[in-house]
Amino acid sequence: LCSVIMGRRPAKCYRYCNKKPFIKSRYCRGVPDSKIRIYDNGAKRTPIDEFPLVVHLVSDEREQLSSEALEAARIAANKTLTKFAGKDGFHLRIRAHPFHVLRINKMLSCAGADRLQTGMRHAYGKPTGLAARVRIGQILMSVRSKDQHRAGCVEALRRAKFKFPGRQKIVHSRKWGFTKYNREDYLRLKEEGRLRMDGCYVQYDNHHGPLGY
Repeated sequence: LCSVIMGRRPAKCYRYCNKKPFIKSRYCRGVPDSKIRIYDNGAKRTPIDEFPLVVHLVSDEREQLSSEALEAARIAANKTLTKFAGKDGFHLRIRAHPFHVLRINKMLSCAGADRLQTGMRHAYGKPTGLAARVRIGQILMSVRSKDQHRAGCVEALRRAKFKFPGRQKIVHSRKWGFTKYNREDYLRLKEEGRLRMDGCYVQYDNHHGPLGY
């Protein structure tokens, strides 16, 4: 018997969403762990007021991004942001999560393997990795920081783009931080006392509800 450890297949083998979503379940066992484990980097506990600037990396294609590509992009962006903004000057968040299981039909490729190989018989493959299925316009990564670090945030996401197949766009957000409010609305609501801090988000206080609010 002979078994050869093969290298990873190129992204073109798993890039397209041409199969049904296939996730880890009680029927699909033996799935390897995702390569990306950390989804928040930098000063993630920083209050919402300190980081008003937000820049997004947006997918421009419907495709699959492997967990290895997401991890490589996270490392590249984190390294660049640390260089330009300092380790406490930004909050980077990965917004795409890999749940789709990739399969491989392993073939033996050595002397004497021809009598062992089955070709396309029983060709349903074994789990080999994970990928995130993304649509056009979906946000892949977001960075919040101070306004003076705008150029550094754009450069970090530009370098992260090289780790992904397909096309992506870098977008400046009008929102304040990771909230759903535009900058002018955020400042107005805060002045009116309508906002309550909630980590890196805010809750809208409509002055109703239990006594004591």
